[in-house]
Amino acid sequence: MILDSTLREGEQTPGVVFSEEWRVRIAKALSDIGVGMVEVGDPNVAPDIKSAIKKIVGLKKQGEIKSDIVVHSRAVKQDLETAASLEPDRVAVFYGVSDIHLKYKHKKSREEALQIIAEMVSLVKSHGVSVRFTAEDASRADLDYLVEVVKTAYQAGADRVSIADTVGVFTPDRAREVFAKIKAAVPGVKLDIHAHNDFGMAVANSLAAVEGGADVVHTTVNGLGERAGITPLQAFAAAYYYHKGVKLIKLEKLPEITAMVEAASGITIMPTFPIVGENVFTHKAGVHQAGVIANPETYEPIPPEVVGRTRDFSLDKYSGRRAIQYRLERMGISVPPEVVDKLVEEVKRINARRLRDDDLLEILEKITNTAYRARVNRHIEAYVWLKVANNVYTTSVARRVAAIKNVVSVAEVTGDYDIIVKVVAENTEELNQVIESIREVKGVHSTLTSLVLKELPTNAPLSQ
Repeated sequence: MILDSTLREGEQTPGVVFSEEWRVRIAKALSDIGVGMVEVGDPNVAPDIKSAIKKIVGLKKQGEIKSDIVVHSRAVKQDLETAASLEPDRVAVFYGVSDIHLKYKHKKSREEALQIIAEMVSLVKSHGVSVRFTAEDASRADLDYLVEVVKTAYQAGADRVSIADTVGVFTPDRAREVFAKIKAAVPGVKLDIHAHNDFGMAVANSLAAVEGGADVVHTTVNGLGERAGITPLQAFAAAYYYHKGVKLIKLEKLPEITAMVEAASGITIMPTFPIVGENVFTHKAGVHQAGVIANPETYEPIPPEVVGRTRDFSLDKYSGRRAIQYRLERMGISVPPEVVDKLVEEVKRINARRLRDDDLLEILEKITNTAYRARVNRHIEAYVWLKVANNVYTTSVARRVAAIKNVVSVAEVTGDYDIIVKVVAENTEELNQVIESIREVKGVHSTLTSLVLKELPTNAPLSQ
């Protein structure tokens, strides 16, 4: 199962502040894509977080949110009672367990820490709420002591314990070893992995932790979080599908929730961001492009459609004949092989960073002296359909309309309308005046107006 902490860990990203409205929207979106648990924040941090948590818990009770709602809190009595009072599905209590944290942050001995952990977990449990204990900085704790921590929390009533790689120092081998040892030493306890990405190994460490016995993986959308963030939802969910053949969430919805969190956080992901980055299913080198056209499996681990993406080719001097021909065919353009060869030569010669469709068509027009690009109007063009009143001669109406300024063509037609008029105007005010003049013509019963967005060419030669 995935626990997503975008609303808690994610908001700890420097510069990120989620509004109450965004918090609710993100919680609903995470539930909609099938995330099992949503960690919604610490209500003791700020009033707006507490207010949003209340709304999210309310939506859970109404059935609009299906995910379990997890509220975060320090191991402090007053904070824990506030968290429990909001009636979430689970309260997560965290406490640092490495010697570094015990000495410099908590200023407690190992024995004192065990006593505090037991007391705080029991306190939450007494409120009738499920408890997860988070062993902060567990990856740097003495392993034998960590086992004692987990055992203490479990015996005090925590059904789940999160092993936090707080500064991202786990390696996959070590993560697998730690989880396997805890699982064997404390039968019955359920384990989470909370992996930070300081060395870029959060996804690998999360997968290894699952192999060692974890059954919940903490993620954030877009990998947000303190410093380098934590395990990105998109990368882990897709990697798990590839390696285990299991869809933990609706993978095809990943681009939507990526865009949502980009908008809410103000942080845009890099083009090379795994799974959802702009470049991930875009192929550049000619060898790669030819391989993918022949069989996508040559250079794609999974089909882009699985994760809601589409395949594309970056066109520049690295592109080969097959990729350029593919791009033309995608635009519905068929040209002789010798034209494609000339096009490839020109693309390599100009050494552009990246060619858009319009750029490619511009080059093609120069080579063939034929129009291929759609013409985007610099003024306003519109078509006005006219219905003529009964017992009125259609041709007489058409002749009067043709005499109006800015009317460039008039045609009598069959069907629901009797006349089609093309109008060219400099601005919307002038267009409105023309339409009003048409409506004032005697015999015009009604009108329907459509604006021209762009005009497609008919492969006619370009003017010399």
